[in-house]
Amino acid sequence: MGIYKVGNKYYIDFYADGRRIRKPVGSKRDAENALAAVKADILRGEYRFKKDSRISFEDFAERYLEYGKINKKRSWQRDRWSIENLYSHFKGKLFSKITPMQIEEYKKKRLEKVLPATLNRELACLRHMFNLAKKWKVVYENPVNEVKFLQERKIEIRILTRKEAERLIDVAPDHLKPIIVVALNTGMRRGEVLNLRWNDIDFDKYYIFIKEAKSGVARKVPMNSLVAETLKDIKRESNFVFYNPKKRERRKCVYTAFKSACRKIGIPDFRFHDLRHTAATLMVMGGVDLVTVKEILGHSRIEMTMRYAHPTSENKRKAVAVLESIFRKKVVINRSYEEILIEAKKLSNY
Repeated sequence: MGIYKVGNKYYIDFYADGRRIRKPVGSKRDAENALAAVKADILRGEYRFKKDSRISFEDFAERYLEYGKINKKRSWQRDRWSIENLYSHFKGKLFSKITPMQIEEYKKKRLEKVLPATLNRELACLRHMFNLAKKWKVVYENPVNEVKFLQERKIEIRILTRKEAERLIDVAPDHLKPIIVVALNTGMRRGEVLNLRWNDIDFDKYYIFIKEAKSGVARKVPMNSLVAETLKDIKRESNFVFYNPKKRERRKCVYTAFKSACRKIGIPDFRFHDLRHTAATLMVMGGVDLVTVKEILGHSRIEMTMRYAHPTSENKRKAVAVLESIFRKKVVINRSYEEILIEAKKLSNY
């Protein structure tokens, strides 16, 4: 038994039941792990001359999600969304036959529609799928280990003003308008909005029930009258609220239409997820406490919610104006607290 290298590829070489077997394996580490697994199988008498597993990508993805629903509850929804995109490229392929080159092709294709951060999450999901497949002896190597993840540039969070929000809705195509309205008025994630079903909506009590949240915990989001009116105007063609009649399925992607609308109003770098940031920030600016915002957004920790509370320049000016009103001698001397606040409000309008 041994390992040897030809070009940039490592191979494992061993005998089993009188037959010599050579198998190509990606990296040296993968080769060492694969050979160790083969040795263990032979010692237990469990090694069989199995050809590459005939399980398809979609079949393994289904088993992976079943596993994840029990063992990866917190990331299960995120994995489900990732697999939905992976599925469109790898459907019909044998899971064990997926190569680094095919994954590179997927990278190139997806980058036309999504940011590096999103693509990295999808690659991470695929990598974990292969790690689990190795554990289950479906494959001996992980091709994702041969693929370079993308560098994620730090994105400055952009908050919409009221006028920008109105303009964005105005220029958006008809199918996108209600999606933006719902996202802005609920703080729901893109996947939560696009997965919305009619039976998730209670028009009597004005609630939206989110059963498949990213955190793995179901929640209900209050629905204001604007959202209710917007949803009632949508023609019911499917169980899903946002339905694509041409493809006869729910809308899975709004990236192209959304980016086009953003470019039209001069905010090309604005992301769909920034609608969630905007909703959270406007709630905080409107005086809503962070605990309530946390519950609406579906965060497990208050620290996560605090990231969405972005102080505006106006609020910062007001904050230092309060300090100025306190420390200016003419303001402080013989002034009540109420008078100081009145003075601070005047100063903040400068």
